[in-house]
Amino acid sequence: MSRETKDYMAMVTEMGEPEFSFEAHQYATHKWFEDFNIGETYCLPSRTQTEGIFAAYMVASGDHHPIHYDRKYCKDRGHKDLFAHGLQTMCQTSPGAGLWPEEVGESLIGALEYGGKNLKPVYCGDTLYPRLEIIELIPQRSTGVLVFRCTVHNQDGVLVLDGYQKFLVRKNPANVPPK
Repeated sequence: MSRETKDYMAMVTEMGEPEFSFEAHQYATHKWFEDFNIGETYCLPSRTQTEGIFAAYMVASGDHHPIHYDRKYCKDRGHKDLFAHGLQTMCQTSPGAGLWPEEVGESLIGALEYGGKNLKPVYCGDTLYPRLEIIELIPQRSTGVLVFRCTVHNQDGVLVLDGYQKFLVRKNPANVPPK
């Protein structure tokens, strides 16, 4: 062990171990409904659509149409590779893949609605870049509805999906008027 390490360890021993806190391990500040703003964006990690993702989605959805797993079938119909399920593309916009769940934390009550349009095909091997943007905040008495616009672009910058998601989020109890 180096002298510097020994000196550091001796200093830590003298000072004592800092108090442990689960809260210190959160990497985002908690937000209530009224803390969110229209225009806030969340870029989710890019994901390449592998054969494993195709297979996992096929198992989860029960959709076993050959266009999603049979390359010859796809090529015979003019597709360059396996053709992604439409909802497979939509599920790439799950807010849980990014920072938002850390921010909303216990304020989140649940998902209300999803919708969108698949604009271009997604094939096995494509890398998708999902993005969420808050486009509407609908206040209610003790909650609010947060509306995301969900977009997915492919590796060529082509918009392949345009959609929305709605979530019910609690307001800060300190700001809720009594009944």
